[in-house]
Amino acid sequence: MSDKLTKNFPSIKQATPVNSLEYKFKGIPDPYWIAGFTSGDGSFQIRLRKLNTNIGYRVSLLYSFHLHIRDLDVLKGLANYFNNSSENLISNDKKVGISSDKSVHLQIAKFTDIKDKIIPFFDKYPIEGVKSLDFEDFKKVCKLIENKKHLTPLGIKAILDIKLNMNQNRKF
Repeated sequence: MSDKLTKNFPSIKQATPVNSLEYKFKGIPDPYWIAGFTSGDGSFQIRLRKLNTNIGYRVSLLYSFHLHIRDLDVLKGLANYFNNSSENLISNDKKVGISSDKSVHLQIAKFTDIKDKIIPFFDKYPIEGVKSLDFEDFKKVCKLIENKKHLTPLGIKAILDIKLNMNQNRKF
């Protein structure tokens, strides 16, 4: 406890520090583990960036994780699972990055990787729970992009409507 807490709460005894167990990542046991891990810690995101074009936006999809640095091996394991290379992460524009706040992130954003690897994977090994709804919305936007609807004002509106009702904005 800090000196200030000790002074303000003298009747509370300081706890004896306990050594916590250290988790050693032993690899991904099966594909359903990835589905469960994604349900708990993963994120399906739709990004719209303003541009000076006729449509006015660039649409991209992002499958990502942001974890404590102690979980770096887990993210490398995920990267390896999807591509056998934690360096490339499916393709060269994927990242396992280390942030200054002692956290790590994995981001997969290349459209062909999302369409050809991530979506088929989760179709085969479904996510359970609320995040499955975000995945279904993510798939809808992928289909809109695949059909070039993101290049039309109506398509952008549809994508924006989907995005505004995903993740923390979802209404039940």
